[in-house]
Amino acid sequence: MKDIWTVKYRPKTLDNVIGNEQSVMTIRRLVQSNNLPHLVLHGPVNSGKSSTAFALAYELYAEGYERNFTYFNASDFFDQGKRYLVRDKRFVRIIGTDDPKKIRSSVISIFKEIINEYASMGPLDSDYKIIFIDNSESLDSSAQHALRRIMEKYTTTCRFILSTTQPSKLIPALRSRGLQLFFTYVSDSKLLEYVRSIAEAEGLSISDDGVDALAYYSRGNVAKALLTMQLASLEAEGAEILQQDIYEAMLSETPEDITHLFEAALAGDIMAARKVIDKLLIENGLSGSEILDQLYDVVVASNEPEADIARIVKQIADADLRLIDAANDRIQLETLVANFR
Repeated sequence: MKDIWTVKYRPKTLDNVIGNEQSVMTIRRLVQSNNLPHLVLHGPVNSGKSSTAFALAYELYAEGYERNFTYFNASDFFDQGKRYLVRDKRFVRIIGTDDPKKIRSSVISIFKEIINEYASMGPLDSDYKIIFIDNSESLDSSAQHALRRIMEKYTTTCRFILSTTQPSKLIPALRSRGLQLFFTYVSDSKLLEYVRSIAEAEGLSISDDGVDALAYYSRGNVAKALLTMQLASLEAEGAEILQQDIYEAMLSETPEDITHLFEAALAGDIMAARKVIDKLLIENGLSGSEILDQLYDVVVASNEPEADIARIVKQIADADLRLIDAANDRIQLETLVANFR
């Protein structure tokens, strides 16, 4: 199995990060001044927040980054709960069991204990370590207040980087503890230049209309562009990647559950739609924004009348706007599908 290109070509230094020049430049200046504060990186899904955090770690710690850089995904903690905790071998020592039924403490209590333990361990060969918490909007109020206190307690030996698609879900006291930096999708020109360089590195050829189709579908999302091009390269089987290969890859990328959600919502089967939403959020670990993004692609590619497509797309856009300040993604998604017809 070939490496996934999003992993294979993940930036190794800040210089390799595509787009978001202002935010990346700010981070670089802070690193050079040896005065890196806690950071709050916010922006849409796949806009480069995680890639920048990892690139920062590579640049700071080189080969020793794994000793001084710890990654946690808050949505895994609080959306999957104890089932996730027992799968991550790092936590078995702390919780004392690999059987979720034997865990007596709450997920919040375990989260506090884990973060406190990792933050309290001093760095081995650096002035400070970094703890990166992705999808931090999944932290509830209690967890956020606990995290704020931990950040204050260990600020001399530990820096926290929080990543979120919904900064409004973070309590003001937590947002104020870090420098807030905005990330967004890259321009079409930068995306096209980048995907052509990846195609060249892989010994592939992609047609001009194939690149245009990729840019149209990705809308500045570098991760989506790489995944789509990698799938298209399998369809092309060594030949030049054409526009048709990109379209076929786009269709194969869409999870079957998203199609089922669209069909259930269109049929007015709210109970079936709710079950699919639960599966997408809990089992698949998708965020509300990711579900809306994929649902949009399914709607646009459907054979429904243009007037219906336009109406549904507007509803999706309205739901996406509400998600920015929403406390619960499920409620907004269920509201959307309930008004599909």
